[in-house]
Amino acid sequence: MKFRYYSAMTQVVLVGLVCFLCPGMFNAVNGMGGGGQLDPTAGNNANTALYSTFVVFGVLGGAIVNLCGVRWTIFCSGFMYALYSASYIYLNHKPDDGSFTIAAGALLGIGAGILWAAQGMIMVSYPREEEKGKYIAVFWIIFNLGGMLGGILPFAINYHSEKDSLSDGVYIAFVVLECLGAFLGLALAPPSKVTRSDGSSVVMVKYTNVGKEVIEILKLFLNPTMLALLPMCFTSNFFYTYQFNNINAALFNIRTRGFNNIFYWGFQMLGAYAISFLLDWQRLQRKTRGFIGFAIVFVVFNAIWGGSLALHNKYPDGIEPGNRMDFKDTKKAAGPIILYLLCGIGDALYQSMAYWVIGALTNDNQKLSRYAGFYKGMQSFGAAIAWQLDIKVITINQIIANWVLFGASVPPMLYVIWKIKNHSEDQSIEAESADAYVEKEENLKA
Repeated sequence: MKFRYYSAMTQVVLVGLVCFLCPGMFNAVNGMGGGGQLDPTAGNNANTALYSTFVVFGVLGGAIVNLCGVRWTIFCSGFMYALYSASYIYLNHKPDDGSFTIAAGALLGIGAGILWAAQGMIMVSYPREEEKGKYIAVFWIIFNLGGMLGGILPFAINYHSEKDSLSDGVYIAFVVLECLGAFLGLALAPPSKVTRSDGSSVVMVKYTNVGKEVIEILKLFLNPTMLALLPMCFTSNFFYTYQFNNINAALFNIRTRGFNNIFYWGFQMLGAYAISFLLDWQRLQRKTRGFIGFAIVFVVFNAIWGGSLALHNKYPDGIEPGNRMDFKDTKKAAGPIILYLLCGIGDALYQSMAYWVIGALTNDNQKLSRYAGFYKGMQSFGAAIAWQLDIKVITINQIIANWVLFGASVPPMLYVIWKIKNHSEDQSIEAESADAYVEKEENLKA
């Protein structure tokens, strides 16, 4: 296949590489539990600050991307990831002063909100309708290679370490990789120059301004479909806190936490790749594919929370530092490791389904940048609460909260899937104001 810089696939691969180097490394740090520290308090508070600002800038991110373009927004946002990783070097030497890490988390929330709005727009608006599942899988595989690499680094560097926190060398490696990711953002092409696999243009250039973007963002909160997606958005990262802190960090030593993350993110790649075949299977109506895909998510997540409940009953207070499980103790560690890997598969299935549903609402890239920003903003609202619950709420109640929230997201998600049309080339599923409806009727009469 001939390489084409302006092709949709090339651009999705490029944004995947940016996320491989920036959010991928962040996921590796977070996946260690407590940011790789023995005491998770600073990491939990930093994540609360991060997701609190992410809520605002996730929602605003689509407008910022529409106004400023993808290159410079992603370039600037990438450096916030490097600053966050660097803050843990300071924390290693000043373990009682988490203020820098918390402030870096708040700044990262701003950058991440904008970056993920740009990423979501590229991933779901650039491909043709029948290729969206494939493009989501391609992105998810490249992105999670970052998490795998981020698991290999602490596993290798801390293999013979007796400490239960990451060394400066690991954090420095993350900072360097994240700076490279920021610069790679400048390689992205403007959406107006990108073409799909059939030669059609991705977008017709539209004029936008600050006033229009503010109005369009406010409309999202009056849109019945977006409101129906709120429980799904809220839940979609809520479970990370429990998985990272109460399975990986609470039960395993430092090198095994890195080992687990290699396969946690690796199994995410497999999950995204597998479900892409279903989501793009043209023999089935798009609505049918959505129902089957969500049924798979339903089964996997109930297995995850059932397994988590059983694991909690076995280790209700975790394991004391110094006695935590090692991957070589297969008789003891195999079950919890398998559960943790299933969590990785479940996350990939959930996120793939969420992006696919959002991509099925419209093909308009400006709308999709706002939809993606709304998704990430509301997702971060849930995550901000989850990181504080980990400090204040016992583990069993976290399991119950996650299970209940997932159950609550099922009926509205099914409603949105039921509303999906087989084609959305010239349409979007959204609430229309009375003025828009009148204008539409007048156009039809003319």
